[in-house]
Amino acid sequence: MRRPPRGRLASALAVAALLAGCGYSFQGTLPAHIRTVAVPVFANRTGQPGVEAVLTRAVVDAFTTNGRLRVVDPSRADALLEGEVVGYDLQSIAFDPGANVRQYRVVVTMNLRLRDLRESRVLFERAGYQERADFRVPAGVAETIAREETALRAAAADIARAIVGLTIDRF
Repeated sequence: MRRPPRGRLASALAVAALLAGCGYSFQGTLPAHIRTVAVPVFANRTGQPGVEAVLTRAVVDAFTTNGRLRVVDPSRADALLEGEVVGYDLQSIAFDPGANVRQYRVVVTMNLRLRDLRESRVLFERAGYQERADFRVPAGVAETIAREETALRAAAADIARAIVGLTIDRF
């Protein structure tokens, strides 16, 4: 049986000690007593109707898919995730030779707060969190609207994954 070289073993031990000393954890820093989360419908502070419903649904789906926290009613939750959509911007980012818009970017900005309901404290707060998604413009207006909605759902899914990451795996 061959033994690993001492240099590799020493290096591996040094890396493990360094990670432990820096407070790095492979399990995240969410308090152990938090097993459930409530996600009420986010507030909409924009002029874009329905954006809060799309984002809230995406966050609930992301928590459900992740499986680490169970989404429950606020009266039974260990934590409460509050959010408000404070920005919705549709930007023209690409044009054809005739100066017609061919590609848009939708940018969503949110304020978030996760509260520990058992210990009555804020676990994290993030103001001005942004996510974006790009979409191409087809010939028809109706199809452009449908693509904008698809882009919003893509941005919402990215935001939702980031929120779950912030909630569960903060470092």
